[in-house]
Amino acid sequence: MLRIALSGCNGRMGRVITDICAHKDNVKIVAGFDLAGQKLADFPVYADPHEFTGACDVIIDFSNVSSTDSLLDYCLKNKTPVVICTTGHDEAQLARITAASAEIPVFRSGNMSLGINLMLDLLRKCAKVLGEGFDVEIVEKHHNQKLDAPSGTALMLADAVKESLPYEAEYVYDRHERREKRPAHEIGISAVRGGTIVGEHSVLFCGRDEVIEIRHSAQSREVFAVGAVNAAVFLAACKAPGLYNMQDVIASL
Repeated sequence: MLRIALSGCNGRMGRVITDICAHKDNVKIVAGFDLAGQKLADFPVYADPHEFTGACDVIIDFSNVSSTDSLLDYCLKNKTPVVICTTGHDEAQLARITAASAEIPVFRSGNMSLGINLMLDLLRKCAKVLGEGFDVEIVEKHHNQKLDAPSGTALMLADAVKESLPYEAEYVYDRHERREKRPAHEIGISAVRGGTIVGEHSVLFCGRDEVIEIRHSAQSREVFAVGAVNAAVFLAACKAPGLYNMQDVIASL
């Protein structure tokens, strides 16, 4: 039985993961971490991870970037693998996550969906083949409660395209102050926030007289929850410290 501690257990994704685990025989949530500290599930909830004195095999983090430092402190102290699904980290936090991976297994992904991670491979191939002749634009849509923009997934998609282009692309997030024709070597990234949109991402390769669009739409949060639990199972089996991602999980299936 895999023992999971869930950071951000009272949030939207935390509740979905709790439900997913409740219907699995091989995993069990033994504790939850949430800044509010209130108990909404059948396991103890702590406002601070350091208050938890029990044992767990892996932590799934779907909380907030403000909790990252404390969570990493706990994981390093207890040598606990951690699956980081939270997005919006600044450069200092990303550096700390990378540093922690030298001591413990760390999984980090901007999106836990299998479909999105397969989409990354398609984008790399498109960028390599289409190269200079196509402009790249990314449009992401999320619900009106999402805090960060652009989404971590949009940046993942942009990075996948950028690494396969024959030029050094510039990310452009806002054009309202630009009074000029679109430069060739940029990737435009636009964010839409409204209603209860779970998550939609489109990448457009716009050429002369033709447009190629690769699109992913999440119909529910369950696709991310399933991916997070699969990542936890994978990471708990890892013995070596390192920085892992969904490509490692896909390769292991």
